[in-house]
This record gives sequence, structure tokens and C-alpha cells, in this order.
Amino acid sequence: MIKDRAYWEAWEAGAPLREPPDFERALALMDDFLEYARRLGVFPPSDPLEGIEHKIAVARKLHAGSAAGKDRART
Repeated sequence: MIKDRAYWEAWEAGAPLREPPDFERALALMDDFLEYARRLGVFPPSDPLEGIEHKIAVARKLHAGSAAGKDRART
């Protein structure tokens, strides 16, 4: 529940949601995040294939072939 309606309306009027997205700024932020991750030593991962079996199993479960549901009785 909004308690201070005037504050909310002032924030909403000046919110960044009113500005169009800036693609160049988004790319610059992504580059900064990548550089930060590299400085922390978390990117690139030490073993890029770690957990690949789990990811493949999940992908297989989520993948529905073109024949999915065709053997069900029609109602």
C-alpha cells in the first residue's frame, strides 16, 4: 500500500521507465560486469563443462517433439 502518494507520483514522473532504452549504455554495462567478473576470478569458469550432464537432462525433459500429444484421445 502506498502511504505517501505525492512522493510516489513524483518518483513515477521522473522514473527511468519513462526514458527509452539505451542500447549503447546496456552494452557498456555488460562489458563492465564482464570485466568485474574476470577481476573476481569467477569468469571464465575453471571447468566450462561442469554440470553439462544436468543441463542436457533438463533440456531433454523440456523438449517436446513434433509428435507430442498426438497419441492422446480427442475430446
